[in-house]
Amino acid sequence: MSDISFIDQLQTIIRQRIDDGSNTSYTASLAASGIKRVAQKLGEEGVELALASVAGDEEEVVNEAADLIYHLLVLLRLQDLSFEDVCEVLRQRHTN
Repeated sequence: MSDISFIDQLQTIIRQRIDDGSNTSYTASLAASGIKRVAQKLGEEGVELALASVAGDEEEVVNEAADLIYHLLVLLRLQDLSFEDVCEVLRQRHTN
């Protein structure tokens, strides 16, 4: 499975868990807490990634980057956006 295929799969899982609204799902409970809380978590993960980078801890950098991407995908879902929307902006910025 390619990395992008996995992002697609993860977006599907996130969408399903939010739509199901299970009280046992971290994703569903995070989404239910509202966009402000999800944005806060995204910011926290960004800071943790930056600090891990400064510390030079490669394993922690990868873990925090994964957390950041996960929380980004949740935030995008709550905004009715997708990672593809982000990729399209990046593509447009680099096609000259």
